[in-house]
Amino acid sequence: MNPLYPIEWAVAWLMVKFHAVLSLFMDPNSGITWVLSIVGLTAVVRTLIIPLFVRQIRASRAMQMVSPELQAVQKKYKGKTDQESRQKMAEETMAVYKEAGASPFSSCLPVLLQMPILFGLFRVLFNKLPDAAEGKPFGPLTTELAQSASNSTILGNVTIADSFLNSGDGGITTKIVAGIIIAAMCAVTFFTQKSLTMKNMPKAALEGPMASTQKMMLYMLPFIYVITGPGMPIGVLIYWLTTNVWTFVQQYIVIRATPTPGSDAEKERQERINAKRERKGLEPLDFTPPKKVAEPDPEPERNIRVQPTSKNKGGKKLSDEEKLQRAREARAKAAEERRRAQEESGDFPVPPPKSSPLDKGKKKRKK
Repeated sequence: MNPLYPIEWAVAWLMVKFHAVLSLFMDPNSGITWVLSIVGLTAVVRTLIIPLFVRQIRASRAMQMVSPELQAVQKKYKGKTDQESRQKMAEETMAVYKEAGASPFSSCLPVLLQMPILFGLFRVLFNKLPDAAEGKPFGPLTTELAQSASNSTILGNVTIADSFLNSGDGGITTKIVAGIIIAAMCAVTFFTQKSLTMKNMPKAALEGPMASTQKMMLYMLPFIYVITGPGMPIGVLIYWLTTNVWTFVQQYIVIRATPTPGSDAEKERQERINAKRERKGLEPLDFTPPKKVAEPDPEPERNIRVQPTSKNKGGKKLSDEEKLQRAREARAKAAEERRRAQEESGDFPVPPPKSSPLDKGKKKRKK
């Protein structure tokens, strides 16, 4: 069984429904009506994947923002080819992605989801439409509708089922139309990728292997259209061009509303805000980030030398009586210093400490 059959059926159903709506005020056998039916199909598909597109924008932004950290990880394990180092490098790389909320696969989701629809539309226009026109209807695509789509022309004798390589009755006109659509696809994709990688990224993120890959994709994607486009039917090229224009407009809106901090897009947004405030007679806002105040270094702890109490100057152990005597002398010295300080300040002098009974007992023993 053909795995694309459900997608082909859904594509044909959407085309037929849009054709029925447009036929209420347009010629049902006109090529423009069928072209707009494909545009309506594209709008439905792109509307359904808007959440994935926003996620793609954020993922691409996060991937480039963590580029300096990824460079540090690669530099750390540069030249190490053993299994353990490679494993640690992979773990640290995934930790950087996880911390930044980035995923190298998120940016590919919208493209991956659209590929089956693109192939389904290709098979409908290239295979199902001619078969249905010859009397083999496919789902909602009846023989009458298939003959209308096959015979309706856009310019001259160009139909939506013709291609650059299979020009049909259109001849050179088909090739010109296909070439113009392919050139428009390349231009829209180039400017879309450029605004994402250049305008919406800070200067620090425009260096390193990740930025080099993005710059390479800037020229590789249009080149892919040049290779694959000539074999696609005009209807598929219209779908492809429409989805590229949709991506450009959608990305322009997202970047204009929420630009990456530090990028040229953010500076333009700040200028627009201040220009709008100026027209209203308000003072401009200062978007300069506040400078971080460096905290003073903590004072180094003073190394206080503690006199050992277990030994005297001669290296002998002190007796309990000698320890007590030293404590008394220290207290007497402190009291004397306090008394002198009070005398110098004019306060009432503190009388010297009286001798305690223990001192008298000691004096008697000395005698």
